[in-house]
Formats: sequence, C-alpha cells, structure tokens
Amino acid sequence: MGTLMPATPTQTLYVTVRRDELRQLKDERDQLRQQIAQLHLQLEQARLQGKAASH
Repeated sequence: MGTLMPATPTQTLYVTVRRDELRQLKDERDQLRQQIAQLHLQLEQARLQGKAASH
C-alpha cells in the first residue's frame, strides 16, 4: 500500500495587481474574446460554404 500523507490545511495565495496592470489584462481579455468571436464566425462561414459546395 502507498504511504499516507497527513492532510495539510488549504493555503491561500494573495497577489497584488496594480490598477494599470489590471486594466491591461482586461483589455487583453477583451481583445482575445473578440478574436474568438471572429474565428467562430469564420469557422461557421467555412462550414456553410463546405456544405454548399458538397451539394
């Protein structure tokens, strides 16, 4: 049988983020979300074109 390890209490990590860093992260997140939306549209258009071409 394996070795039993004693349970350790959960540790909480506190991180400090400056306001300008937070703003930059939010902007990057918004840009990535826009890119994902555009890629979804392109993928859907390609699927529709593929279906139209196969008929």
